[in-house]
Amino acid sequence: MFLLIFTIAVGALLYYYFFSANPKSIPEGDGWWGASQRQDTEEDEKIHPFTIETSEEMIQDLHFRLDKTRFTAPLEDSRFHYGFNSTYLRKVVSYWRKDYDWKKQLEFLNSFPHFRTRIEGIYIHFVHVKPPHLPQGQTAVPLMMIHGWPGSFYEFYKIIPQLTDPASHSLSEQETFEVVCPSIPGYGFSEAPCKKGFDTIAAARVFCKLMRRLGFDKFYVQGGDWGALISTNMAQMKPENVKGIHLNFFPVSRMGMNVLPSLLLGKYLPSLVGFTQTDVKRIYPFVKQNVHDLLKETGYMHIQGTKPDTPGCALNDSPVGLAAYILEKFSTWTSKDFRDLDDGGLTRKFSLDELLTNVMIYWVTGSITSSMRMYKENMGIDFKNRIDAKVGVYVPAGLAAFPNELMHIPLVWARQKYKKIVTFSYMSLGGHFAAFEEPELLAEDLRHFVQTVEKSS
Repeated sequence: MFLLIFTIAVGALLYYYFFSANPKSIPEGDGWWGASQRQDTEEDEKIHPFTIETSEEMIQDLHFRLDKTRFTAPLEDSRFHYGFNSTYLRKVVSYWRKDYDWKKQLEFLNSFPHFRTRIEGIYIHFVHVKPPHLPQGQTAVPLMMIHGWPGSFYEFYKIIPQLTDPASHSLSEQETFEVVCPSIPGYGFSEAPCKKGFDTIAAARVFCKLMRRLGFDKFYVQGGDWGALISTNMAQMKPENVKGIHLNFFPVSRMGMNVLPSLLLGKYLPSLVGFTQTDVKRIYPFVKQNVHDLLKETGYMHIQGTKPDTPGCALNDSPVGLAAYILEKFSTWTSKDFRDLDDGGLTRKFSLDELLTNVMIYWVTGSITSSMRMYKENMGIDFKNRIDAKVGVYVPAGLAAFPNELMHIPLVWARQKYKKIVTFSYMSLGGHFAAFEEPELLAEDLRHFVQTVEKSS
């Protein structure tokens, strides 16, 4: 009898450890983020065509504010080490006021089909692009692409044609994608949550519901920045629906016990700890340079993770302040070396039209404050002990490590979180805004990942 009881007890403990303490998925749950209380009646699931429109009064108000800007003179030889250099900012504002054609950019923004639908009490905006020339006998691959901060759905406008119309880009033998690019709630033309607590898990649930509403039972997800974490949560939440995730940003929230030894030994015995020579080159000198650089670039995170509404008041009132705050990230996150340049290297990867159009999306929607709240909602709790930090990712994953990303994560570290990595690529060019900076490279790697998964399924 004692042996029987002992066996049952050990079995129960093992079951709890492997299945309860270490679950392989996170619960989907439910939520309601609208201003009113949830009604017992069914939610309107209709999908409505949407067109981006702005009034002439709004543009006149923008011009009035641009004309009234007060600039502070920069320190001598400060370049972008103190933030956005106001000498160059004057040039950006002058272009914005005199040469930037919002009507032309608005026409371009509306060149892809836009829609909105109500999910969990708020309207979700998304771009949905179907292949214009799907080869006979071929089925399009459903793909959701999710942006981050301070980006928007517009980041994907260069890569969408390469994915949905490969024949026009001399890629006739490649997979053709049907692409859905949503705006994260609180960003752009998606309605902002009215209640506290909207984190990446909530966003993942909303986007899973969106894909099901569009009729996709199986689909891929791609993302960077917050989009990467939302993609990860989608895979953890609905592994039966997510065929695979492709990420260009993949920090591991709970580093294992092998991280510190690998840092200490990796420079001298890289193969012993699973590092490649590329890992060594990108990680070291770790303490002296990389950690220092990371600290210099994360001040915004502490502000937005604690009191986002305070800076939001200023940024939502001043278009120039908004542009400086956002565009500084497109400088230093594209390459930290751009801090040494008087113009922040902004037009080395982007045009001013592209940069200002992303800013305009924040300005015309008044969404900067609600976008920054994503940091508060995710970092205001014990992030490392959230349920998604304790659950691995068991769907196929493709990881693209861009050389100018804020922090390099070696494959050996990524495996602690992503249990089924089928492709891991050391990209030759690019930084944090991969789809915006290097759309061809990202599209190629994404295709390679999907091909690998499809062949093995």
